Amino acid sequence: MEEKSVLIEYLGDTPLLRMIDFLLENRLFDYSKKQIIDETGLSKVTFYKYWGRLIELKLVESTRTFGKTVLYKLNEKNPLVKKIKELEMELIEQTTPMLAKVVTRR
Repeated sequence: MEEKSVLIEYLGDTPLLRMIDFLLENRLFDYSKKQIIDETGLSKVTFYKYWGRLIELKLVESTRTFGKTVLYKLNEKNPLVKKIKELEMELIEQTTPMLAKVVTRR
């Protein structure tokens, strides 16, 4: 069973959050839409239903193009992305003591 990120664990496993979480966890690299679909496990229909929102909010940016393929990554200059990263760090800090208690009880 795959371990869920803290964002998905505490905010819910929604398609939009799954895409943001994937790009956040893999922010050193850029990905094509097909790669994001494959890595998040979303259907093409679901992906495209929400992809426009990421573009509209400028949460993702295109990084390069080769042929017809455009690669994207999280737009870390976006204030909303910065807040999401802060939220993730706060969730990690808040839940780490809980995880430590669970581990010590075993």
